[in-house]
Amino acid sequence: MDNKLLRLPPGFRFHPTDEELVVQYLRRKVFSCPLPASIIPEISLGKSNPWDLLVGCEQERYFFNLRDAKYANNGHRRWNRATGSGYWKAAGKDKAVVSSKCNRVVGTKRAFVFYQGRAPNGERTGWMMHEYRLASSTHDTHCGVSATGDQWVLCRVFKKKRATKMDVEEAAEEYRFVGFTNRQPSSPSGSESSCVTEASDAPGSGEDISSSPP
Repeated sequence: MDNKLLRLPPGFRFHPTDEELVVQYLRRKVFSCPLPASIIPEISLGKSNPWDLLVGCEQERYFFNLRDAKYANNGHRRWNRATGSGYWKAAGKDKAVVSSKCNRVVGTKRAFVFYQGRAPNGERTGWMMHEYRLASSTHDTHCGVSATGDQWVLCRVFKKKRATKMDVEEAAEEYRFVGFTNRQPSSPSGSESSCVTEASDAPGSGEDISSSPP
């Protein structure tokens, strides 16, 4: 890891929105512009297992990854997401990341699950990844320069929490209370609306599924 990375003081957390990740970090990375903070390191995803990426008690980390094109099929590039111990497999379809200022799609977000072993018989783990990519319409010029590499992506790696017995009991109690009062929980009010137009979360049809290491 880069020793020059910014270290946040105790109590501070790096918790950006999807739009901020795409516009303020990924887009600037692609166009070699100064970043708001040196807090996201570069990694080679194929050389790193997810449990090696989180340090100490960290629950999640963000990384820049230069995607590795596996092969081209009729002009369509497929990306190699295999590691030494397994592979990342798509867990849903792309979701659009929409700018709150101009209501334009600026990027996409896709979820992946890590499987240990060789495809297609790997064992599913609790490790997850959100991969952010720039929308093709944003590959213009920025900061007065042209894009230096449209294969850069921004990854959020984390481990999915398992529901504890207490979580299950609390959820059941809430369900019984709502059923007794015949009321639906009210949604939180606020002036801000979501900047992400979500697509279906149904599993993909096999696109971008990683293969096992050669």
